Amino acid sequence: MHHVDTLTSPTAAKSATKSSAVTDAERAKLVADVEAYCQEIRPIEEICYLEHRPNPAIAELAKKHNLLGMAMPKEYGGRGMDSLTYARALVRINREGTGVRTFFSGHTSIGQYPILKYGTDEQKKRYLPKSCTGGCTLAFGLTEPEAGSNPLEGTCTYRREGGKLIMNGVKYLISNGSIADAVIVFAFPEGSTGKDRRMSAIIVDTAGDTFEKEALHAKPGMYTSDTAMFQMNDHPVNGDNMLGKEGEGFRIAMHTLVSGRLSVASGCLGTIEDCLDECLRYARERHQHGKPIGKHQLVQEHIARIEFMRATSDAMIERAAIAKEISDNAPGDADLLSKADFAVAEAKYWASNAAWEAVDRAVQVFGGRGWSELYRPFRHLQDVRVCRIYEGTDEIMKLKIASKLLGKGFEAFA
Repeated sequence: MHHVDTLTSPTAAKSATKSSAVTDAERAKLVADVEAYCQEIRPIEEICYLEHRPNPAIAELAKKHNLLGMAMPKEYGGRGMDSLTYARALVRINREGTGVRTFFSGHTSIGQYPILKYGTDEQKKRYLPKSCTGGCTLAFGLTEPEAGSNPLEGTCTYRREGGKLIMNGVKYLISNGSIADAVIVFAFPEGSTGKDRRMSAIIVDTAGDTFEKEALHAKPGMYTSDTAMFQMNDHPVNGDNMLGKEGEGFRIAMHTLVSGRLSVASGCLGTIEDCLDECLRYARERHQHGKPIGKHQLVQEHIARIEFMRATSDAMIERAAIAKEISDNAPGDADLLSKADFAVAEAKYWASNAAWEAVDRAVQVFGGRGWSELYRPFRHLQDVRVCRIYEGTDEIMKLKIASKLLGKGFEAFA
């Protein structure tokens, strides 16, 4: 493939931290494991995609190749990778499809991450080791049918009964939602209003009849990944499953989305890279008007533009991943978190839009064959459009970026 060395860039190596204590050999082993995973998943993914059905091998092979805890500390059974190395792994994985990468985003970037950052020692020991070894799939339950870009309009609730938290409400469009064993659910105290209505984050085990899951199939693309809604009907949760302090849910959600958005941006770069590889191959092999289409100037214009999208996205993701790593290693530093949030928002907005342009141009290079799920560019076209919506819409990213530049008091929703 054209860009197989992205995981081993010098900057990626330098960004390893003292806390991760990852050696060059361990990083090289991850590169090899990710590549082996991608080689093995590709033929299965292609069949599942064409049949429009979920691909169970996404999780099964992730367990086989020890990729379920790439960004988690070794003490919990993870591989301890720094933010940039993990981001590069997602770039490579996403070449196999946005649906494949979305599983990792849901499980690690926004599932394991908030437990690692805000969980108690007991919560970490209970959920992280088994999530790294395939014993527990995680998801992030923020979005509701009537609460998307503004989660504070959510209606999910909890109440305390003895030593239990009793959960009620519906979450919607949740990645890994019907396969998750535990979900980070954001809910409000039952009956709270006004200033007393503050969101909390709760680790919810999904077993039991009071937790009803439904996979959502009416979606263009993303056929192989799990997208679901679930309903909690007086669903009991251990009282000690509150993540962080009560009422801190909004802050936890926003901080977690920095991790999630970086994973989406990284995935979009993978889409661009795969489209570029496909276009280069096809432009050399396909002949029209007596010569390879790669010799036609307007085809070259498409290829050059895809390369611009790749290079700029790559640079922005690297900058964002380094900013996030610095922030993660200085918990409580609001300025560093703000800088990471800003850099990630820029990377997420740019990469998702760059990927959309890249796949559109790749489809054009493929011509009639581009308008078919038999070919990779069209599969990417169907899948990547959601990246401009989930984990923060284009519009929310623009508002976040502009208000940061304008300064305090210019927040659009203040």
